[in-house]
Amino acid sequence: DVQLQASGGGSVQAGGSLRLSCVVSGFTRDDYKIGWFRQAPGKEREGVSCISNSDGHTFYANSVKDRFSIYTDNAKNTIYLQMNSLKPEDTAVYYCGAGLEGGESWFCHYYGMDYWGKGTLVTVSS
Repeated sequence: DVQLQASGGGSVQAGGSLRLSCVVSGFTRDDYKIGWFRQAPGKEREGVSCISNSDGHTFYANSVKDRFSIYTDNAKNTIYLQMNSLKPEDTAVYYCGAGLEGGESWFCHYYGMDYWGKGTLVTVSS
């Protein structure tokens, strides 16, 4: 079965950087999507950035455009989220999620993902 293992969270000061990693196992199909989501207390799980395994197209939330980058290392079956210029409002538990492609309206929505890893906490202090 599909398993996702996320890591890389931590505590940084505003303006700092972190790189999150998600190791993927169990996928035999090529037409899947994978991405990063975050959830702060009292808020919905938000799609931060997602990428298609089949064609590489990406999505970024407006709040992270020009600061975060998603990329893959297929040889390692790993996706990364490089987070630069971190802000206190980026503080959240970050989750790696994946699902089969279909329905671009939910390409990077939590309800469009079928598999989840455990969260990794990112804390950005001012």
